[in-house]
Amino acid sequence: MTDPIDLEALSERVVAPDEDALEAAKARHLILTKPTGALGRLEELSLWLSSVQAVCPPRPLERVRVVVFAGDHGIARTAATSAYPPEVTAQMVLNFLAGGAAVNVLARQNGATVRVVDMSVDADYVELGATVPDEVTRYRVRRSSGSIDRENALTREEAEQAFAAGIQIADEEIDGGADLLIPGDMGIGNTTPASAIIGLLASQDPASVVGRGTGIDDLTWMRKTAAVRDAMRRARRLKSDPIELLATIGGADIAAMTGFLVQAAVRKTPVLLDGIVSSAAALVAHRVAWRSTGWWQAGSRSTEPAQQAALERLSLQPIVDYGLRLGEGTGALIALPVLVAAGAILREMATFEQAGVSDRASNDHPGDEPAGDE
Repeated sequence: MTDPIDLEALSERVVAPDEDALEAAKARHLILTKPTGALGRLEELSLWLSSVQAVCPPRPLERVRVVVFAGDHGIARTAATSAYPPEVTAQMVLNFLAGGAAVNVLARQNGATVRVVDMSVDADYVELGATVPDEVTRYRVRRSSGSIDRENALTREEAEQAFAAGIQIADEEIDGGADLLIPGDMGIGNTTPASAIIGLLASQDPASVVGRGTGIDDLTWMRKTAAVRDAMRRARRLKSDPIELLATIGGADIAAMTGFLVQAAVRKTPVLLDGIVSSAAALVAHRVAWRSTGWWQAGSRSTEPAQQAALERLSLQPIVDYGLRLGEGTGALIALPVLVAAGAILREMATFEQAGVSDRASNDHPGDEPAGDE
């Protein structure tokens, strides 16, 4: 039995990123060989990197780790809210392990590594003729979740167990040297609980947060919207109890991801969020520890409307917008090179003095800027 988690104590362990490093990064940008602010969002991201690393200039990101939280959702089977059958979740777990999924390809391109954690996949891998490493199934809470339109996804104890597993997984990755974490997701039907959670916590109506997920048709969209509506109605009084909210309309994968995000902030480790599922977990994590958001950036804008509502509530701006809706951590990995470039600019770019380049003329009037590009 998992001991109850003291969320208040956990929240108190989260502090804001380093202000001195942030100010040092701002000052350094003023003396680099460019007009102030000329690199736009890259400059903002470099400031964030300095603050979360507590050093200016920021260190290179040398061990980026993607953790894919996998789980099945009863709503996909009972209400048919996805274009794909639930069996695909387990099949994709095996694909991740074989290195054949999009997240594996993008991780290899970025020098990142991928870990898969089965929190609630509805499958017996032996029956599928497969053998998976113990680290994949070590934290499994159950097989699938309840159908959230009519029953709880998890018991309270299961939600506590999954949340605690997420904390431990974050600790394992950080203790192993991870300097940036990316929470990925895999689970047929997982955008349904994610949409319900975001609808509640971002004060949106069901129809405005339900997207097309895996590419569903109009009839499936209507079934999904009805399921989200009913789930939101069942959980509307639980906004102030994050664990009970996750138990009622979340799932073991989302609960684990929530604990993972909070613990990353506790351990002062930056996180690059992915799509709708990690954004839903982030909203719940924000309820647990509001300072956690300082340790996160949003990698990619999803086509799912719920994600945009979540990011607006969290005051996070996506780094890239390529119309992605796959999940897995792919959007964050697409954004990763931009973040890497931002750090390199602050670290490697010459100052005016080093390059022998003249700074702004001393007789410039306040507010004057160079006309056009350099």
